[in-house]
Amino acid sequence: MNAIKRNIPNIITLANLFCGLCAILFAFEGNLVFSAIFIFCGAFFDFFDGFFARFLELSGALGKQLDSMADMVTFGVAPGMILFQLLYYTQTDEFFQSNVNDSNLFPAILGLILPVFSAIRLAKFNIDKYQTTSFIGLPTPVAALFVASLPLITHPFFSTSQLLIAISIILPILLIIKIPLISLKLSNGESLSSRLNLLRITLIIGAAVLLFFFMFAAIPFIVILYLFLSILNNILK
Repeated sequence: MNAIKRNIPNIITLANLFCGLCAILFAFEGNLVFSAIFIFCGAFFDFFDGFFARFLELSGALGKQLDSMADMVTFGVAPGMILFQLLYYTQTDEFFQSNVNDSNLFPAILGLILPVFSAIRLAKFNIDKYQTTSFIGLPTPVAALFVASLPLITHPFFSTSQLLIAISIILPILLIIKIPLISLKLSNGESLSSRLNLLRITLIIGAAVLLFFFMFAAIPFIVILYLFLSILNNILK
């Protein structure tokens, strides 16, 4: 029983990894809706592996490495494939299959910048001991959910090549930019009425309202709100 208890967070992390692999598989097939759904499921498991690790008071190098590798697949490679396919579709009205000599690979190839910068972001997070009450740069799950929301939004504005190219360039930069961003994790001894908690509450309420009215279309705007409140927090320090 103790062995099972010790590995509960790791099992949940592997479920996250499985979701990432399924997301990549569906992205290859051009089924971006299913791919996006599996990224959202991966984010659900990613939240709960850390939750159960803290709840069961478990920690270890293996779990940390597994979590990073799973995140690279689910929140790096999978959203990169979605961006690639979305960009390719804007050029050809069909999804990429296997022709590497295709002249339409640019600008679709720009979508693969995201996994590269996600790897840098995750590696930096693993060796950084200071990202407890804040993140340095945009967390990879946030960037991944931003991308995963795109196939689920029906408004044509979100499927234009200009916007997708901008997303493919800006999101990777935000992953590695050296700006502290708000973490939702409470630190020991932190006052519930602190400025940081007020901003967290604003983010949560704002996200809930946006999701209620706009559903998946709200996710990009929630990410923008998150960035705005984080910058505001830095200015008010």
